Amino acid sequence: MKKIGILHGMERSFPDAFVERINKMGLKDIKAESVIVDMVQQAEPTDYAVIIDRISQDVPFYRAYLKNAAISGTAVINNPFWWSADEKFFNNALAVKIGVPVPKTVILPSHERPTDTGEASFSNLKFPLSWEKIFDHIGWPAYMKPHAGGGWKSVYKLNNMDDFFKAYAETGQLVMMLQEEIIFEDYFRCYCLGRKYVRIMQYEPRNPHHLRYQSTKGPASEKLLKKVHDYVLDLCNALGYDFNTVEMAVRNGVPYAIDFCNPAPDADVNSVGQENFDWVVEHASRMAVERAQAQRPGKDNLTWGTFVTSSVAAFEGGLIKPAPAIKVETKKAPAKPKAFKK
Repeated sequence: MKKIGILHGMERSFPDAFVERINKMGLKDIKAESVIVDMVQQAEPTDYAVIIDRISQDVPFYRAYLKNAAISGTAVINNPFWWSADEKFFNNALAVKIGVPVPKTVILPSHERPTDTGEASFSNLKFPLSWEKIFDHIGWPAYMKPHAGGGWKSVYKLNNMDDFFKAYAETGQLVMMLQEEIIFEDYFRCYCLGRKYVRIMQYEPRNPHHLRYQSTKGPASEKLLKKVHDYVLDLCNALGYDFNTVEMAVRNGVPYAIDFCNPAPDADVNSVGQENFDWVVEHASRMAVERAQAQRPGKDNLTWGTFVTSSVAAFEGGLIKPAPAIKVETKKAPAKPKAFKK
């Protein structure tokens, strides 16, 4: 019997429905449940073939537990090693490299020095930064947000330099991004599961939270939806996320990826609506069962994005040569003098 576990915090509607849906499939060799964590011993396997992670971004203990589970054979969704390394500024850079439009963005050093650092720690940083060059590049209005994510916390809309410096002074040790505003005529929030199941939802981020999925826009064109669908898959395949949402703002007919590092996206029935909720429960359940059926006990069952796998392939294929060993010549120690004979 293979077990599928879901690791979650205070949310209830999605985890409960996910477990119920899998168990109602009537599969003889697979069942689902909420994960129970007790003693975590190094290199010891868990009871789970698959774990869906919904909470480790807020609980470092859980992230360590999931890495230990992964090295012992659990298929963890999403990959806890990549999730630990990823952040939104890198996401934007990767999007540019794979041809997905994104807003112009720069990264800023934290306004306050990190703890246990001093002026000498930043001897490589130009001070002051070329603020006029930065502002000319981004333009106004602009948005400032943490480079590592965190939902809508510490997000500022800025109309001029005075707004910027006032807000920047409030950000403490957060590393921030400054990003151009995309004035959009349409907006989509898209689930992507298993890097193949895509749900495109019209979305209005300017509405109150509980009304954001109630868009007054008419249906989008098939051509636009196809482009959004393709961009969503391009991003999730490059990043390696099997459970993610991608937000796309459409300006002059062009979809721009606004936010696409959401590996534990909102799936509560009260915010996404019943129809979207039913879709994500069904397709998350399918994905988890597929991963459980493919899981090999005691083996590496993690998945990685093409950004990582292409680098590995280049190295293994000989395109990237390992650095030659450095030969260090050592002088022979002088021979010890023979003892004098009397």
